[in-house]
Amino acid sequence: MRISIIESPSKRRLVLEGKLIAPWASELRTECSKAQQELQGRNLIIDMKNLITISQEGEKVLLELMNEGVKFRGCGVFTKHILNQLARRIRKDLREANQ
Repeated sequence: MRISIIESPSKRRLVLEGKLIAPWASELRTECSKAQQELQGRNLIIDMKNLITISQEGEKVLLELMNEGVKFRGCGVFTKHILNQLARRIRKDLREANQ
């Protein structure tokens, strides 16, 4: 997997390419932690449009990042499906926690 960082005045974008599988899932976690510390008021966006595979470990990291408020962008059917699935899991967990 490759992680590229694109900086702008309003956001920092991490562009993911390849396969989000172990051990790269933990590498994404590390890179996001570093990026969040240096935002200086900007938004952090994970761009998933070039991912071709996401393992369960990768999904777990994405779910953790979503819970932290990180924003995601995906343009392919595959990545949009994964993002929608994870968002549903978060909503379900919130409903269960509020009951």
